[in-house]
Amino acid sequence: MMRIPSLILACLWVLPAFAAEPPATPKTATPAPQTAPAQGWIDVTPTPYGPMLMQQALPPPYRDYQMNRILTPEEKKRWFEMAMPAMSSLMQMDAREAMNYFALKYKAKPGVSFDQVVESMMLRANQVNLKFVGKNQIWKEFRAVLHDDKAPRVEVFSFCDIAVGRDLLKVIPEIVVFLPCRIAVMEDADKNIWVMTLDWDVTWLEQAGKQAGITPELRKDAMAIREKLDSVMRAGADGEL
Repeated sequence: MMRIPSLILACLWVLPAFAAEPPATPKTATPAPQTAPAQGWIDVTPTPYGPMLMQQALPPPYRDYQMNRILTPEEKKRWFEMAMPAMSSLMQMDAREAMNYFALKYKAKPGVSFDQVVESMMLRANQVNLKFVGKNQIWKEFRAVLHDDKAPRVEVFSFCDIAVGRDLLKVIPEIVVFLPCRIAVMEDADKNIWVMTLDWDVTWLEQAGKQAGITPELRKDAMAIREKLDSVMRAGADGEL
C-alpha cells in the first residue's frame, strides 16, 4: 500500500543527500529560478549539483482528509527537470528492461495451477489481515471485446489494510492514487504463471512524514504492508495453501 518505486526514490532522497554532503571539488551551482512555487514554505535551493526543490519550513496546518493544493504545470515541469539527472540511466534502457525494474515478481512452482495460486493468495491474505477488495479479469475482455482467443490469462487482485489506509488518507488524501495494493497473476508465452506487483521501497517512510503528521506507529504499520504483500505473493507462487 505504501511503497514508492526505488528509481523514483533516487530523485526524492538521493539527490538531497548529495546536496547535504558536497564532493571534494564541488561543481558551480546553477542559479536558482526566480519563480518559486506557491506557498512559500517550499523554495528552489541551489546545490553543488544544481537547483532543487527543498522544503524550507513547516507546511500550513491541515485538517483530516484535507486535499493539498494543485501543483501548476510549471512546478511539475521544474521538479522533473531537476529529477532527470538521477533518472538518466533509466532513460537509456529498452522499454521492456526499464519496466522490469518496476516489477517485483515470483514464478509459480511447476505443477501449481493458476487457480491454486489464487486460492493460496486469498488464504494467506486473510491470515495476515489484508482485506480482498476487488478483482479485474482483464483477459476476459481481451477475448470478449477484442476477440483475441490467444490472450493469456491475467487477473489483477486488490488488497487493503483498511485501518492503515484510512489513517494515511487522513494525513495525505492524494495517496489514494496508490490504493489499494494490487497483485497480478499472469500466464506468459510459455504458460508459466507469474505473481507480480509494483516494486516499491517503503524504507523512505522511516524518515518521511515527520512534518506531515505521520506518527512512528503509522509509519511502522504502513511499512509492514510490504511484508504482508510479499507473503501473499510467495504463498501464491508456492501454492502453499
